[in-house]
Amino acid sequence: MKASDAVKEHESGPLWSRYAAPARFFPLAGRLVVPFYVLAAILGAIGLYIGFVIAPTDWQQGESYRIVFIHVPAAWMSMIIYLAMAFWGLLALVLNTRLSAMMLQALAPTGAWMTFIALWTGAFWGKPTWGTYWVWDARITSELILLFLYFGVIGLRASIDDDRKADKACALMAIVGAVNVPIIYFSVKWWNTLHQGASVSLTAAPKMAQTMLVAMLIMTAAAWAYSIATSLVRVRSLIIQREPPSTIADSSGGPQPAFATSPPGSSGK
Repeated sequence: MKASDAVKEHESGPLWSRYAAPARFFPLAGRLVVPFYVLAAILGAIGLYIGFVIAPTDWQQGESYRIVFIHVPAAWMSMIIYLAMAFWGLLALVLNTRLSAMMLQALAPTGAWMTFIALWTGAFWGKPTWGTYWVWDARITSELILLFLYFGVIGLRASIDDDRKADKACALMAIVGAVNVPIIYFSVKWWNTLHQGASVSLTAAPKMAQTMLVAMLIMTAAAWAYSIATSLVRVRSLIIQREPPSTIADSSGGPQPAFATSPPGSSGK
């Protein structure tokens, strides 16, 4: 089947299937990158201003509590991104879709970065609160394990040359490792830990002032937008590496990019 015929076949199906092919998703991802980066910058600036300037000083923790406006969104995203990786890994195994495997691998570096930020900021919050930068607390330890799981997915992909084998291996690791996410979330309920419980819950009223809550939610939205933008950049890079250049050019409706042009003197075969 020609590349143009494959594109027409996807265009005739439902909306979600039109972008299931990596070549078809490539231009869409390119159009979304800049808006999400801009949104992340705007929301981040607003959230930091509210959190560090407008929000009142906490009566118990003083000014040190303000680290939560970075720490909590990063911790939330570290878990959400890993669950998203497990979701894409499940699709990759069940439906054998290339784009799903690429999405999983594109999310891993951002998830690792968010997990590192959560651990790093948590250490700075812990020093004035607990008197130490690190304790082998259940939640902190399970969050550290999550970072190792991210590194494991990244390292596993880099160690396997065959794309298909790498896709399956990373999908399995992401799915199995997802069991650690509920352990992180419920650890403060299951064990007697130093880490404080959730300040925001779907089943109870927030345990913080409204201004603090607004700042935290805006920063979380900024983290979402940033994570989406960086993942789209990486998945476009993976598509360029793994898909035929002519297919990407055809699906985007524009001229062939420079990487698809045959070098001088070649037959073009």
